[in-house]
Amino acid sequence: MTSTESRFKFVPFLINMLIPLTFGAIGGYITQKTIKSWYPFLEKPSFNPPDWLFPPVWSLLFILTGVSAYLVWNKRAQITHLPRTIAFYFIQLILNLCWSYLFFYHQLIGAALIEMIFLLAAILVNGIVFYKIDKTAGLLYIPYFLWVSFATLLTYNIYVLN
Repeated sequence: MTSTESRFKFVPFLINMLIPLTFGAIGGYITQKTIKSWYPFLEKPSFNPPDWLFPPVWSLLFILTGVSAYLVWNKRAQITHLPRTIAFYFIQLILNLCWSYLFFYHQLIGAALIEMIFLLAAILVNGIVFYKIDKTAGLLYIPYFLWVSFATLLTYNIYVLN
């Protein structure tokens, strides 16, 4: 690691944090539109977490995603396929946002479930790509993958129950 890579850079860090947090904020805005008028009336499985848990968990996951992206950004000079790496990153962010749009805005639980399978695959691919560039960056994707796996199971059960 060069001294340039090891030095903390505030502006790039801030940008890398703001990108996933902005996607999360947009998803939260979409969710807020129907969280009180539609979601409470759905049948949910017994393992459904309380509603208050979702915002802090998603915020933490988006922070981890931002830190991960920053670590990869620090090694951008070494990345052979930088445009592809950036594309993988934004694909999983867009897919994450699409789930909120399908599930909450359009109330299409089945479509959201199918989309979530693509999201899981995108998170896995993104995590592997990041791991090959920076091990810590890739490992930071594990909680994200596990939470979305749980959310997929939750979405499936909500789909079956409704």
